[in-house]
Amino acid sequence: MDTNNREVKPTSGLIGADLFSNFWETSWTYIKTVVDIVREPILILDGDLRVLAANEPFYQTFQVEPKDTEKKIVYELGDGQWNIPALRKLLEDILPQNTFFKGFEVSHEFPAIGHKVMILNARQIHFKDGAAFPKIILLAIEDITEMMVIAETFADQTKQLKAELTERTREMELHIGRLEKEIDTFKKKA
Repeated sequence: MDTNNREVKPTSGLIGADLFSNFWETSWTYIKTVVDIVREPILILDGDLRVLAANEPFYQTFQVEPKDTEKKIVYELGDGQWNIPALRKLLEDILPQNTFFKGFEVSHEFPAIGHKVMILNARQIHFKDGAAFPKIILLAIEDITEMMVIAETFADQTKQLKAELTERTREMELHIGRLEKEIDTFKKKA
């Protein structure tokens, strides 16, 4: 009995399981909501690197559908398009040792959308107190292809401008040399 003369029932394992399930569902909804508002493509992976979910920018950028993405191992996406050696190294070697990585550049040719240059960031999310919740991995993919094209164009134009300036400088030095000779000739005659 509690202070209000009501009978207090002991909690059962079922209530604990329901509480755990409710807490996980709430946490998952929170994670999914945060991922959904991010502008860059994001994959949510489980500990086996299976796609739990992706956000709309992922589907738009890589022109895929949820039915072809969710519940698949990341390397199997797009008929193996994501079986990228650099991505595999990051997810299987670097991430397990560091729990996160930032700023890794990966370049890849996708059959449907062409060449992409991407910056990858990933973080493992798990509780330190054990396996109460499944480990998940957030993989953020920043498509910098256009930025790289612009940078390459800028570098090419800079190189071309430098070559033109070098040529014009050489031409001006020749003209100055001729003028100096003519001036010296006029001085000697005068």
